[in-house]
Amino acid sequence: MNSYEQQVNLALQSWKLELMKKPSRLGSLATKVQRKINSYIPTKVHKAITSAIKQMVKAVLFGSTYTTSAMPDESLSLLHRESLVQAKIDSYAKTGAAEGGITGAGGFLMSMADFPILIGIKLKMLFEIASLYGFDVRDYRERLYILHIFQLAFSSKTGTQNIFHQMQNWNEKLIVLPESADQFDWQTFQQEYRDYIDLAKLAQLLPVVGAAVGAVANYQLIKKLGKTAMMAYRMRFESLKI
Repeated sequence: MNSYEQQVNLALQSWKLELMKKPSRLGSLATKVQRKINSYIPTKVHKAITSAIKQMVKAVLFGSTYTTSAMPDESLSLLHRESLVQAKIDSYAKTGAAEGGITGAGGFLMSMADFPILIGIKLKMLFEIASLYGFDVRDYRERLYILHIFQLAFSSKTGTQNIFHQMQNWNEKLIVLPESADQFDWQTFQQEYRDYIDLAKLAQLLPVVGAAVGAVANYQLIKKLGKTAMMAYRMRFESLKI
Protein backbone atom coordinates (compact mmCIF):
# COMPACT_ATOMS: atom_id res chain seq x y z
CA MET A 1 0.00 0.00 0.00
CA ASN A 2 1.51 3.32 -1.10
CA SER A 3 1.30 6.59 0.82
CA TYR A 4 -1.77 7.84 -1.09
CA GLU A 5 -3.66 4.61 -0.48
CA GLN A 6 -2.79 4.92 3.22
CA GLN A 7 -4.24 8.45 3.26
CA VAL A 8 -7.36 7.20 1.50
CA ASN A 9 -7.77 4.38 4.00
CA LEU A 10 -7.48 6.75 6.97
CA ALA A 11 -10.00 9.15 5.43
CA LEU A 12 -12.38 6.27 4.77
CA GLN A 13 -12.20 4.93 8.32
CA SER A 14 -12.73 8.45 9.72
CA TRP A 15 -15.76 8.91 7.46
CA LYS A 16 -17.25 5.60 8.61
CA LEU A 17 -16.87 6.57 12.26
CA GLU A 18 -18.50 9.96 11.64
CA LEU A 19 -21.33 8.28 9.77
CA MET A 20 -22.15 5.98 12.68
CA LYS A 21 -22.18 8.68 15.37
CA LYS A 22 -25.43 9.54 17.10
CA PRO A 23 -27.22 12.64 15.74
CA SER A 24 -25.85 15.87 17.27
CA ARG A 25 -28.09 18.57 18.73
CA LEU A 26 -27.20 20.82 15.81
CA GLY A 27 -28.09 18.08 13.38
CA SER A 28 -31.42 17.48 15.09
CA LEU A 29 -32.15 21.22 14.96
CA ALA A 30 -31.33 21.34 11.25
CA THR A 31 -33.76 18.48 10.64
CA LYS A 32 -36.51 20.37 12.48
CA VAL A 33 -35.84 23.49 10.39
CA GLN A 34 -35.98 21.44 7.20
CA ARG A 35 -39.29 19.93 8.26
CA LYS A 36 -40.65 23.41 9.03
CA ILE A 37 -39.67 24.62 5.56
CA ASN A 38 -41.17 21.44 4.16
CA SER A 39 -44.52 22.26 5.77
CA TYR A 40 -44.73 25.55 3.86
CA ILE A 41 -44.59 23.85 0.46
CA PRO A 42 -47.98 23.00 -1.13
CA THR A 43 -49.04 19.37 -1.49
CA LYS A 44 -49.04 19.62 -5.28
CA VAL A 45 -45.36 20.59 -5.16
CA HIS A 46 -44.52 17.54 -3.07
CA LYS A 47 -46.39 15.38 -5.59
CA ALA A 48 -44.43 16.93 -8.44
CA ILE A 49 -41.14 16.25 -6.65
CA THR A 50 -42.19 12.66 -5.94
CA SER A 51 -43.06 12.20 -9.62
CA ALA A 52 -39.65 13.55 -10.68
CA ILE A 53 -37.89 11.14 -8.32
CA LYS A 54 -40.00 8.24 -9.56
CA GLN A 55 -39.02 8.99 -13.16
CA MET A 56 -35.37 9.26 -12.11
CA VAL A 57 -35.45 5.85 -10.45
CA LYS A 58 -37.07 4.28 -13.50
CA ALA A 59 -34.51 5.93 -15.79
CA VAL A 60 -31.59 4.62 -13.74
CA LEU A 61 -32.85 1.06 -13.39
CA PHE A 62 -34.46 0.53 -16.77
CA GLY A 63 -33.01 3.12 -19.14
CA SER A 64 -29.72 3.67 -20.90
CA THR A 65 -29.60 7.49 -20.81
CA TYR A 66 -26.75 7.68 -18.34
CA THR A 67 -24.76 4.59 -19.32
CA THR A 68 -22.62 5.97 -22.12
CA SER A 69 -19.47 6.98 -20.22
CA ALA A 70 -16.30 5.23 -21.33
CA MET A 71 -14.28 3.22 -18.82
CA PRO A 72 -10.73 4.48 -18.18
CA ASP A 73 -7.52 2.55 -18.65
CA GLU A 74 -7.40 -0.28 -16.08
CA SER A 75 -3.75 0.52 -15.36
CA LEU A 76 -4.59 3.92 -13.83
CA SER A 77 -3.54 4.30 -10.20
CA LEU A 78 -6.05 5.21 -7.50
CA LEU A 79 -4.40 8.63 -7.22
CA HIS A 80 -4.89 9.29 -10.94
CA ARG A 81 -8.49 8.02 -10.87
CA GLU A 82 -9.40 10.21 -7.92
CA SER A 83 -7.78 13.26 -9.47
CA LEU A 84 -10.12 12.79 -12.43
CA VAL A 85 -13.07 12.16 -10.10
CA GLN A 86 -12.39 15.32 -8.09
CA ALA A 87 -12.20 17.36 -11.29
CA LYS A 88 -15.59 15.98 -12.33
CA ILE A 89 -17.13 16.86 -8.96
CA ASP A 90 -15.79 20.42 -9.11
CA SER A 91 -17.10 20.87 -12.65
CA TYR A 92 -20.56 19.53 -11.85
CA ALA A 93 -20.78 21.59 -8.65
CA LYS A 94 -20.12 24.78 -10.62
CA THR A 95 -22.66 23.77 -13.26
CA GLY A 96 -25.26 23.02 -10.60
CA ALA A 97 -24.62 26.33 -8.83
CA ALA A 98 -25.07 28.31 -12.04
CA GLU A 99 -28.26 26.45 -12.90
CA GLY A 100 -29.64 26.81 -9.37
CA GLY A 101 -28.99 30.55 -9.29
CA ILE A 102 -30.79 31.09 -12.59
CA THR A 103 -33.85 28.99 -11.72
CA GLY A 104 -33.98 30.34 -8.16
CA ALA A 105 -34.12 33.91 -9.48
CA GLY A 106 -36.86 32.99 -11.92
CA GLY A 107 -39.54 32.48 -9.31
CA PHE A 108 -41.64 29.54 -8.20
CA LEU A 109 -42.17 27.80 -11.56
CA MET A 110 -38.52 27.94 -12.58
CA SER A 111 -37.49 26.73 -9.13
CA MET A 112 -39.81 23.77 -9.60
CA ALA A 113 -38.09 23.03 -12.90
CA ASP A 114 -34.77 22.91 -11.06
CA PHE A 115 -35.58 19.65 -9.26
CA PRO A 116 -35.52 17.30 -12.28
CA ILE A 117 -32.62 19.28 -13.79
CA LEU A 118 -30.57 18.86 -10.62
CA ILE A 119 -31.41 15.16 -10.46
CA GLY A 120 -30.11 14.82 -14.01
CA ILE A 121 -26.88 16.66 -13.15
CA LYS A 122 -26.31 14.42 -10.13
CA LEU A 123 -26.99 11.24 -12.06
CA LYS A 124 -24.63 12.13 -14.88
CA MET A 125 -21.92 12.93 -12.34
CA LEU A 126 -22.41 9.65 -10.48
CA PHE A 127 -22.29 7.56 -13.64
CA GLU A 128 -19.06 9.26 -14.66
CA ILE A 129 -17.58 8.75 -11.19
CA ALA A 130 -18.51 5.05 -11.26
CA SER A 131 -16.86 4.64 -14.65
CA LEU A 132 -13.71 6.45 -13.53
CA TYR A 133 -13.41 4.01 -10.65
CA GLY A 134 -13.65 1.18 -13.18
CA PHE A 135 -17.20 -0.08 -12.56
CA ASP A 136 -19.42 -1.00 -15.51
CA VAL A 137 -22.61 1.08 -15.25
CA ARG A 138 -24.21 -0.96 -18.02
CA ASP A 139 -24.77 -3.57 -15.31
CA TYR A 140 -28.11 -2.85 -13.63
CA ARG A 141 -26.65 -3.90 -10.27
CA GLU A 142 -24.09 -1.10 -10.51
CA ARG A 143 -26.91 1.35 -11.23
CA LEU A 144 -28.63 0.08 -8.10
CA TYR A 145 -25.47 0.92 -6.15
CA ILE A 146 -25.66 4.46 -7.54
CA LEU A 147 -29.18 4.82 -6.14
CA HIS A 148 -27.89 3.67 -2.76
CA ILE A 149 -25.25 6.42 -2.94
CA PHE A 150 -28.07 8.93 -3.43
CA GLN A 151 -29.80 7.65 -0.31
CA LEU A 152 -26.59 7.60 1.67
CA ALA A 153 -25.91 11.24 0.85
CA PHE A 154 -29.35 12.66 1.53
CA SER A 155 -31.09 10.52 4.15
CA SER A 156 -31.68 11.36 7.79
CA LYS A 157 -29.03 10.18 10.24
CA THR A 158 -30.90 6.96 10.99
CA GLY A 159 -31.68 6.41 7.32
CA THR A 160 -28.04 7.00 6.39
CA GLN A 161 -26.84 4.38 8.85
CA ASN A 162 -29.35 1.83 7.56
CA ILE A 163 -28.27 2.42 3.96
CA PHE A 164 -24.60 2.24 4.96
CA HIS A 165 -25.14 -1.26 6.39
CA GLN A 166 -26.87 -2.32 3.18
CA MET A 167 -23.94 -1.10 1.10
CA GLN A 168 -21.25 -2.91 3.05
CA ASN A 169 -19.74 -5.94 1.29
CA TRP A 170 -21.58 -4.97 -1.90
CA ASN A 171 -19.25 -7.01 -4.08
CA GLU A 172 -20.48 -10.14 -2.33
CA LYS A 173 -24.12 -9.08 -2.71
CA LEU A 174 -23.65 -8.74 -6.48
CA ILE A 175 -23.80 -12.53 -6.65
CA VAL A 176 -27.28 -12.77 -5.10
CA LEU A 177 -28.87 -9.62 -6.59
CA PRO A 178 -31.29 -10.32 -9.46
CA GLU A 179 -29.61 -9.96 -12.83
CA SER A 180 -32.62 -8.21 -14.38
CA ALA A 181 -34.00 -4.83 -13.31
CA ASP A 182 -37.49 -6.24 -13.97
CA GLN A 183 -37.07 -8.35 -10.83
CA PHE A 184 -36.32 -5.36 -8.60
CA ASP A 185 -39.04 -3.69 -6.46
CA TRP A 186 -38.24 -0.14 -7.56
CA GLN A 187 -41.62 1.17 -6.34
CA THR A 188 -40.78 0.46 -2.70
CA PHE A 189 -37.31 1.88 -3.21
CA GLN A 190 -38.54 5.23 -4.53
CA GLN A 191 -41.11 5.56 -1.74
CA GLU A 192 -38.34 5.26 0.84
CA TYR A 193 -36.02 7.52 -1.12
CA ARG A 194 -38.42 10.42 -1.72
CA ASP A 195 -38.86 11.10 2.00
CA TYR A 196 -35.29 12.32 2.34
CA ILE A 197 -33.98 13.66 -0.97
CA ASP A 198 -32.89 17.30 -1.09
CA LEU A 199 -34.92 18.73 1.79
CA ALA A 200 -32.60 21.73 1.85
CA LYS A 201 -33.56 22.48 -1.75
CA LEU A 202 -37.14 23.26 -0.70
CA ALA A 203 -35.98 26.67 0.58
CA GLN A 204 -35.25 27.58 -3.03
CA LEU A 205 -39.02 27.75 -3.60
CA LEU A 206 -39.37 30.60 -1.08
CA PRO A 207 -39.57 34.16 -2.47
CA VAL A 208 -36.70 36.70 -2.32
CA VAL A 209 -34.00 34.26 -1.15
CA GLY A 210 -34.54 31.69 -3.91
CA ALA A 211 -31.64 32.68 -6.17
CA ALA A 212 -29.00 32.72 -3.43
CA VAL A 213 -30.35 29.52 -1.89
CA GLY A 214 -30.50 27.84 -5.30
CA ALA A 215 -26.87 28.53 -6.17
CA VAL A 216 -25.43 27.67 -2.75
CA ALA A 217 -27.66 24.65 -2.17
CA ASN A 218 -26.91 23.11 -5.56
CA TYR A 219 -23.17 23.61 -5.10
CA GLN A 220 -23.12 22.13 -1.60
CA LEU A 221 -25.45 19.25 -2.41
CA ILE A 222 -23.41 18.20 -5.43
CA LYS A 223 -20.18 18.48 -3.43
CA LYS A 224 -21.69 16.36 -0.67
CA LEU A 225 -22.90 13.77 -3.16
CA GLY A 226 -19.48 13.70 -4.81
CA LYS A 227 -17.68 13.10 -1.52
CA THR A 228 -20.19 10.39 -0.59
CA ALA A 229 -19.64 8.70 -3.95
CA MET A 230 -15.87 8.74 -3.49
CA MET A 231 -16.19 7.12 -0.07
CA ALA A 232 -18.70 4.58 -1.36
CA TYR A 233 -16.37 3.44 -4.13
CA ARG A 234 -13.42 3.43 -1.76
CA MET A 235 -15.44 0.93 0.27
CA ARG A 236 -15.75 -1.23 -2.83
CA PHE A 237 -11.98 -1.16 -3.35
CA GLU A 238 -11.44 -1.92 0.33
CA SER A 239 -13.68 -4.99 0.21
CA LEU A 240 -11.94 -6.26 -2.93
CA LYS A 241 -8.61 -6.28 -1.08
CA ILE A 242 -9.89 -8.32 1.85
